Amino acid sequence: EAALAYGGELPGDKTINLLRVANRVPLLYQQGACANTKAISSVNWRSYGLSQSQGSLPVGPVTIAVHIASVWVPFTSESKEAIAHYPEITKEIRLVVQELGRSLGIYVKRKHRAQHSFQKKTYMEKYLPHIGIALKELINLDDAQERMVVESLHEILEDTKPTDEIITRLEYLKKEIKEKK
Repeated sequence: EAALAYGGELPGDKTINLLRVANRVPLLYQQGACANTKAISSVNWRSYGLSQSQGSLPVGPVTIAVHIASVWVPFTSESKEAIAHYPEITKEIRLVVQELGRSLGIYVKRKHRAQHSFQKKTYMEKYLPHIGIALKELINLDDAQERMVVESLHEILEDTKPTDEIITRLEYLKKEIKEKK
């Protein structure tokens, strides 16, 4: 079993938090000697939106919890501080963590895309009044028509519709302005 938590108040400039559990008992010591750490380090976290040095845990605001439940958990020693490096166990941990990583990658990419879109939108909103003034001078609009054009451009910018529909709305606006002249 595995779970992944992203964001919140976790520091983004430190390595991820790794919670290792075997049969509902937390493994507090020898993190570097554990199969969990080896499996998580072997995943390419850059493809999921986190930075990672070669062969180490990734860096980012993430906590990963891995729980192994079995009647026979292969520990490295009698002290039960770390899980032994059996290929089957390492492979299964790696697969479940990659599945979590895919979900994380989708979330991080959506978040970046939304942030980029918001930045573009605010940048474009900054220049809408200037576009209205330029259109007023170019095609001799009065103040009411200029306000209507700027308001329509704001509406178009607010909508997240496909490009063809935006072009159609602009053509309709152009016809409306010509009719009012």
